[in-house]
Amino acid sequence: MRGFKKLMVAGVVTLAGAALAACGNNSSNSSSGTEKTLNWMDKTEIEGMDLSKVTDATSFTQLNNTMEGLYRLGKNSKVEPGLATKTTTSKDGKTWTFTLRNNDKWSNGDPVTAQDFVYSWRRTVDPSTGSQYSYLFSGVKNADAIVAGKKRPNTLGVKAEGKDKLVVTLDKRIPYFKLLMGFPLFFPQNQKAVEQYGKSYGTSSKTTVYNGPFVQKGWTGSNLSWKLVKNKNYWDKKNVKLDTINFSVQKTPSTDYNLYQSGKLDAALLGPQASKQLKNQKGYTLRKTSSTIYLEMNMKKKPFTNENFRKAISLAIDRKELANSVGGAAEPADTLSPENMIEVNGKDYTDLVRGEATKQFNTFNKSKAQAFWKKAQQELGKKSFNFAILTYDDDASKKAGEYLQSTIESTLKGVNVRVQSIPKKTALNHAGSGNYDVFLMGWTADFSDPISFLDLNTSKNSQNWEKYSDPTYDKLVADSKVTPSETKRWDDLVKAEQRIISTQGVTPLYHPEEAWMVRPSVKNVIYNGAGAPYNFKGAYVAN
Repeated sequence: MRGFKKLMVAGVVTLAGAALAACGNNSSNSSSGTEKTLNWMDKTEIEGMDLSKVTDATSFTQLNNTMEGLYRLGKNSKVEPGLATKTTTSKDGKTWTFTLRNNDKWSNGDPVTAQDFVYSWRRTVDPSTGSQYSYLFSGVKNADAIVAGKKRPNTLGVKAEGKDKLVVTLDKRIPYFKLLMGFPLFFPQNQKAVEQYGKSYGTSSKTTVYNGPFVQKGWTGSNLSWKLVKNKNYWDKKNVKLDTINFSVQKTPSTDYNLYQSGKLDAALLGPQASKQLKNQKGYTLRKTSSTIYLEMNMKKKPFTNENFRKAISLAIDRKELANSVGGAAEPADTLSPENMIEVNGKDYTDLVRGEATKQFNTFNKSKAQAFWKKAQQELGKKSFNFAILTYDDDASKKAGEYLQSTIESTLKGVNVRVQSIPKKTALNHAGSGNYDVFLMGWTADFSDPISFLDLNTSKNSQNWEKYSDPTYDKLVADSKVTPSETKRWDDLVKAEQRIISTQGVTPLYHPEEAWMVRPSVKNVIYNGAGAPYNFKGAYVAN
């Protein structure tokens, strides 16, 4: 997901005075150990609360705590009970039947029914909705044809049998189907509310309805502070310990750590220096993300259409220096998929990917970078190019942009780089509409499988903003989805990842690992590196 969400480059920063005040109003609850209130921060603003349309990690965290699907994902992405009380699967793995609870309600008082899932899924795959995530429904019967505009949404392989039975029909067995059901994209939606609010649905707390552990209050669509309040209608409210979670957006490390020290935040994301200085302190916490920060070069524009130019850019970057410059505990990336996401026959998947492609094109080599630049100059018929790197406006993104500007210009004479740092929402709009040259972005796996990264960059994927198109790559990804052989599936995925690296369809830079200070009294906050990051359902503040 971008943050997929796409993912925000790790970093954090100054809030307007009003937001700080809102955060501080409940500081006494946190510092005194009151169990009912938690003061938390996020790195970026909310993109939206319409689960059919959002793409970023901040929004999915909000949805994961204010909505409920068939399952919830617990620690280490363990599938736990949600609205489904019983699940049966046909022998061929293509028909799933879910029996739902009958005691869950929407925050507007409506009962949650199987039809809410049917409506939600049909709405998301309907091309008129404009979901950038509809491709994740691939494998559900007729989903691909519906997304392509060749069939109607009501032909999707999902139906309600009464109020409490949901039947899903697949075109093919999906190995990670249960994990998908724990991702907010597959949660239900209240049709009455969506139709009532129209285009305003999900653009503020007031124009959204909820069926999860909490309801959201105070988000206007652009402000940097809001709260989650315990949902009195939630089916499992007895196991929700907190009454309130106060959220504020922080974009500079010094600001959020100062707020943590003064008791106004219960958690703070650390910058490079603080991470080094505090690593032995009580409360120091490392968050391993299933994420990769990389460059998307707009292949609708020159010189990025030229493969040799893209290779020259990649080879001009010292990924270790870059990772150090952005801080936290970032690790240099030579693969698109992050390490420690999944094992294949006892080996980390990324170990299978590493080879000639990663050595040749994702390793700093000044002389080779200059040789590819010379080839590109000859093929493009120009000696110089100017372009802009688009980044978010947080501290770490700016630092990364500045490093890239410096190293590219010093290595490739004649290449002039400008850094354009703007708010996340605006940057995502620019990138999604193709209005950019190079985008510094990141992706967090929606579930623990490399297909979450590889599917993203296929030719027809709605989130393939760089417009990378390679028939060999497309075929390998497509074949991995239909083969009944697990061995061949992994072989196809490894070859696909090696292919996108060797052609520099995207340029992996580093894998974020975030360093936090979390107050020791805060208990049972569940964090997962893949999917929606945080689950606060069972969290509490100990006395």
